Amino acid sequence: MAIRQLPPNLINRIAAGEVVERPASVVKELIENAIDAGATRIDVVTNGGGLSLIRVTDDGCGMDGDDLALAVERHATSKLQDDDLSTILTLGFRGEALPSIGAVARLSIMSRARGATHAYEIAVDGGRKASLKPAAIGGGTRIEVRDLFYATPARLKFMKSERAETAAIADIVKRLALAKPEIAFSLTIGDRTTLRLDPCPPGLLDHGLPRLGRILGEDFITDALPVRAARGSIAVEGFAGLATLHRPNSLGQYLVVNGRPVRDKLLAGAVRGGYGDLVPNGRHPMLALFLTLPPDEVDVNVHPAKTELRFRDAQAVRALIVTALHEALGSAQHRATASLSQEALARMARPSHGYTPHQASSRAFGFAERAQAPFSPVAAPSAVTHASADESDKTAYPLGAARAQVHDTFIIAETENSLVIVDQHAAHERLVYERLKRAFANGGLSRQMLLIPEVVELDAEAADRLAGAAAELERLGLVVEAFGPSAVIVREVPALLGQGNIQGLLRDLADELAEGEGSLVVSERLDHVLSTMACHGSVRAGRRLNATEMNALLRDMEATPFSGQCNHGRPTYVELKLADIEKLFQRR
Repeated sequence: MAIRQLPPNLINRIAAGEVVERPASVVKELIENAIDAGATRIDVVTNGGGLSLIRVTDDGCGMDGDDLALAVERHATSKLQDDDLSTILTLGFRGEALPSIGAVARLSIMSRARGATHAYEIAVDGGRKASLKPAAIGGGTRIEVRDLFYATPARLKFMKSERAETAAIADIVKRLALAKPEIAFSLTIGDRTTLRLDPCPPGLLDHGLPRLGRILGEDFITDALPVRAARGSIAVEGFAGLATLHRPNSLGQYLVVNGRPVRDKLLAGAVRGGYGDLVPNGRHPMLALFLTLPPDEVDVNVHPAKTELRFRDAQAVRALIVTALHEALGSAQHRATASLSQEALARMARPSHGYTPHQASSRAFGFAERAQAPFSPVAAPSAVTHASADESDKTAYPLGAARAQVHDTFIIAETENSLVIVDQHAAHERLVYERLKRAFANGGLSRQMLLIPEVVELDAEAADRLAGAAAELERLGLVVEAFGPSAVIVREVPALLGQGNIQGLLRDLADELAEGEGSLVVSERLDHVLSTMACHGSVRAGRRLNATEMNALLRDMEATPFSGQCNHGRPTYVELKLADIEKLFQRR
């Protein structure tokens, strides 16, 4: 076939396929235009999941007639200074959004330039541009998009449900509103306004948290930690949720680069690195981070939607975020998210299935299923039943004074205004893990020789993997040797592990080695290996503790960073406020 020039209308529809993926894409482009126009207020109205109607109104600088007529032409923009693609200071700059939208929908734009006496309107219907005409609007710009994709009906087959498209629009509005806290936003879906945000005063760390909480939820306000760090010309600030505040997806992660909300793999990886083993596998922490750096240090022109970036010094960006998160999370010490307490109380107060008013009150509080279950007595009287005067003084500590041990697994402690329930194994596992990491970083782990070396029977492959990694394991305080074709003998163990489960430890370490290649997996997966060692060297569930041991565990938790969650990201304790417990019993 002979080469020919494509007609403008077809070119616009092809461009629309890149820029206008779904209704949320249209909302994103129109809000970005409003932001670039200097708007202080942006109102979004949608109907039918955005396919029937999208309306974006702003109080920005507006456009005069000539600019309005040119705005719907391809590659027409006011946002590139000196045609310099290396210094992009605006959100939009390609000049493709409005003509692409007009190619596949019914587009109407009304605008009035700031200080002008007249307003103008222009319409584009399926790529057909109408003449400019006078309009009535007080100032700024109002853009309406109706019947999206009516000109390309095949695209409609790829749209999701109205609910899903509406949710995508809400997510886009929230991300842009979070990125620009100084701008007032509203979102109206059908007849209902679902989001209304007032502008935030300058100073993100001082004034921004309440507005962020409107977007990320009330739990985030309670459990957010301030983040601030800088290295050279790169800076990051914002708020990171406690490690125990996590979600099943990454929708609660808001990342902003030079005022642009992004979904970037490098930044997402930096977030994972910053939280490390504090969050369970498959869960995602909640945070809002604002990264600033010189415009020529980042390329925003690598993706049509401009959500992915390319950094000139990617390693420096990643290191800054990882370090900033690690420091912020470390400052929380033993804190765990307050929402855990609310979840526990809600479950206690939740009626069981089949509840009737005539049933016992214990059923109303969700205890019916447990009524016939065996309940372990409180630990021996000498341990905790009657606290001494000295122990009573410990209620002033953050985690309080130990009062009981239930099922030889959970420590019950009392503070001045709450009840604390601690999972003894999870808590001690984190303490041992942090001690192992500190000891290794400070020159290595001290070892203790076993009076009787322990032989661990394994399959031949597992025994071979451990023997091959013997030199690496010795650096961690674990001295092993091959002992026949399918066993190893353990002669020394890290002193911090005490009388841990050596058999279980060796089997789990063999599995860790199986996930890597060669003995170097020990150094490459050091945190995983140390975590495995800590798990087998900690106080197990089912072990009876006395009052001194329990209180010592509580004091260690208060002094140890990240002790609010175990090595697998699960919470180590739950705190129930006395006022909330009183509400359960209708005392308030």
